[in-house]
Amino acid sequence: MKRTILAALAALAMSGAACADTIKIGVIGPFSGPFALQGKNFKAGIDAYMAMNGSKVGDDDIEVIYRDVPQPDPAQSKALAQELVVKEGVQYLAGFYFTPDAMAVTPLLEQANVPLVIMNAATSAIVTKSPLAVRTSFTLWQTSTPIAKVTKDAGVSKIISVVSDYGPGVDAENAFKQGFEAVGGEIVEAIRMPLSTNDFSPIMQRIKDSGAEGVFAFLPSGPTTLGFVKAFNENGLKDAGIKFFAPGDLTQESDLPALGEAALGIRTTFHYAVSHDSPENKAFVEAAAKAIGNPAELSFPAVGAYDGMHVIYKMIEATGGEQDAAKAVDAVKGLSWTSPRGPVSIDPESRHITQNIYLREVAKADDGTYYNKEIQTFEKQGDPGLAALK
Repeated sequence: MKRTILAALAALAMSGAACADTIKIGVIGPFSGPFALQGKNFKAGIDAYMAMNGSKVGDDDIEVIYRDVPQPDPAQSKALAQELVVKEGVQYLAGFYFTPDAMAVTPLLEQANVPLVIMNAATSAIVTKSPLAVRTSFTLWQTSTPIAKVTKDAGVSKIISVVSDYGPGVDAENAFKQGFEAVGGEIVEAIRMPLSTNDFSPIMQRIKDSGAEGVFAFLPSGPTTLGFVKAFNENGLKDAGIKFFAPGDLTQESDLPALGEAALGIRTTFHYAVSHDSPENKAFVEAAAKAIGNPAELSFPAVGAYDGMHVIYKMIEATGGEQDAAKAVDAVKGLSWTSPRGPVSIDPESRHITQNIYLREVAKADDGTYYNKEIQTFEKQGDPGLAALK
């Protein structure tokens, strides 16, 4: 079966899709189930980009084909990627909310002659698994390293680390530990929770018992982050003066209405806030809010998808619509542009995105809504996790 699939991929790659009338992009993500809002944001970002930039590149029409993986499922993701390439004839693969799903697809890329544009999955190692993988999202090393110094500067010397036990969680834990210990901080305990954890009361008790002055936390955005932050408050940790630090996954904008006052004052570092003040972001938010239908649901996966489409359009321009994955990827190495999140570029060596990381604090607007207020900028941040892999 494996040989049959590889042979089909090879035959398709050799036949190419030169000067195709329609160029197809296959997007895999969670469009149903508990993480459906993240997939909805993928689609909003893609729709916004095409609304603002058209649905043609040169003479070629662009068609986006979506496939649903509700929760992390590497086998299903790989099977869907194969189906998209062999049956649908896609020239580009994109999306991927979860790291295991993206990892599962990387072995197919060279045989299929198809680039992969990672619109969310945030483990550093993904881009090392194939020379045809390009990232337009972020990594946990990139977003978690700056918060370590912020934590120490806030007067916190002892921290307990709590993360989900999978690639991005381990990256977040290691990034924070390296940064915090470098400035003289101490990690008193490190907890890794199964991804399926939804009862956080025992974890909150361990945080209380640890003697830590603060907690660093990472969980994948969705129902789990909402539940974790609620549990932090409901179990009295905020009232006890334990400070909360995290990458921005923990306070995504779509969760803030439900968190309400509980989220006020939480500081996070992240690559994007819907409130980012720039003309590019105002235009993007207007288009993406229209695409998603409910502006309160707009969150960070939308900007990763929006910029992912920008990179794919540049790839299509460079190849003249022909199916040449290596040429397409080479064309965007070193590419720089002004994203809704700020100035960004694709590192020519790693194919990872270089971008500003912002310190944000959850604040309350005059109209009573909650938002992530940017209060400090860490400029031109690469991915420290790539060095850690060597």
